[in-house]
Amino acid sequence: MTVRWDTIIVGAGPVGVFLANLLGKAGLRTLVLDRDTAPYALPRAVHIDHEMVRLLADVGLAEEMLPLMRAGDGHIHIGADHGMIRFMSSRGAPRPYGYANDYFFNQPELEQVLRRGLGRFGHVTLRLGEEVTGVAQDDSQATVTLASGQTLAADYVVGTDGARSTVRKALGIHLDDLNFEEPWLVVDAEVDGRITYPDLTGIPESADLQNLSLMMCDPWRPATIVPGRGNHRRWEFMLLPGESETVMARPDVVADLVRPWVRDVPHRIIRATTYRFHGLVAENWHVGRVFLAGDAAHQTPPFFGQGLCHGLRDAAGLAWRLRLLQDGIAGPGLLDSYQTERDTQVRHVIGAAVEAGRYICELDPDKAAARDARLRAQTGIRSAAELIAPLRSDIICDNAGERFINPAAGDGRMLDDVTGRGWRLLRAAPVPAVSPVLDSLGAVTIDLAALPDREGHLDAWFDSRDAAAALVRPDFYVALIARDADDLDARLTALGTAMDLRLPGTA
Repeated sequence: MTVRWDTIIVGAGPVGVFLANLLGKAGLRTLVLDRDTAPYALPRAVHIDHEMVRLLADVGLAEEMLPLMRAGDGHIHIGADHGMIRFMSSRGAPRPYGYANDYFFNQPELEQVLRRGLGRFGHVTLRLGEEVTGVAQDDSQATVTLASGQTLAADYVVGTDGARSTVRKALGIHLDDLNFEEPWLVVDAEVDGRITYPDLTGIPESADLQNLSLMMCDPWRPATIVPGRGNHRRWEFMLLPGESETVMARPDVVADLVRPWVRDVPHRIIRATTYRFHGLVAENWHVGRVFLAGDAAHQTPPFFGQGLCHGLRDAAGLAWRLRLLQDGIAGPGLLDSYQTERDTQVRHVIGAAVEAGRYICELDPDKAAARDARLRAQTGIRSAAELIAPLRSDIICDNAGERFINPAAGDGRMLDDVTGRGWRLLRAAPVPAVSPVLDSLGAVTIDLAALPDREGHLDAWFDSRDAAAALVRPDFYVALIARDADDLDARLTALGTAMDLRLPGTA
């Protein structure tokens, strides 16, 4: 008998396989297809933030992945005169979200952890060496056609097949160009020692350059140095006008570019390739039963290290929606909010990354000097993690949409470990929590008075919002904040309608 899948995922990169872990956890029959027979062996993405580690914990893989990552201390930007112009430090800062703001990792190791995670689910299948050549759909199902001629059917198909997405092209979806394109040379190396930095000024004594991502905003040649995991280091060098991508990737040219940073330190170049950093977003993220996520839906300049983070957020936001539909708890109207939420948040971060990229890539010395003076005069610079905008959609109440905190509890665990994950109604006041909406979602009700909160983050969060209760979604975003019992009841009723929930007694 031919298997009818709940979901087929096209593309077994980190976004697709993470989504498969989420769907596997939810009990959905899931097939993952990829044309390659093994993960790409060299590092590509190197950075994730605290939210991504929290998502890995949600699928039970953070404990395995954390020892393979390096927690960073933040970001530092150096101006044309080699003086500091911006320092976004996270060293020693409070951790209301439970984890460090920045982690550096080796993508092949992450992919191995994610793929091993699929082995826990008998209803999830990974098929490698299977190229998808077509996608079709009707009112009852979506299908993918393989190069072998085989056709496979599912209720839903998700394209996580990268920037050249076959799924996106099959749907005829165009990319919205956000007018940023710059060629850069990316160099990965193993370095057996400390990186040598040029003579820099204005660096605080607390700044450990070996554990910071450093951006050289130097009109002579903008560059980035990223402190990878273990002895891995990455350099990104902007190509100057007239430079050939082929010539700049030659081993002798790469060696000359890296040499000032390593001097007599033993090192080995493991990859050098050119990329064009883009700001692109798909005009449509889903058509009927077919969805896009990750690089298939958006491409982000890397200046805040949010490319992979965006994709994992896509997966987290899509997984709980698909589960509610497959379980008959919600109708298809729930799916419309996926693009609304993700597109707006992604464009916000891409806009910030493009703005940063434009000042980083400034090649005019006079304009670079003026930029340095302007940035040094600014105060209240936010960290990259704080640039993540709240979600906005019809299924999020007007005062909600932010990521909920995950503080350390008194016993050393984090909030998520104490309360469990999934839908949670947290109460700071004894408001009634009897609602068909909460019942349909399977939400658990938790009183703050029963929660250990070692650093007072929970009380501060509720007090600052004058909140009696907050409903937290499975992707850790806040669906609603209520001031009192009447407010909670009204907002839950509105939420159930907006989410197209199939409540008892409704048609």
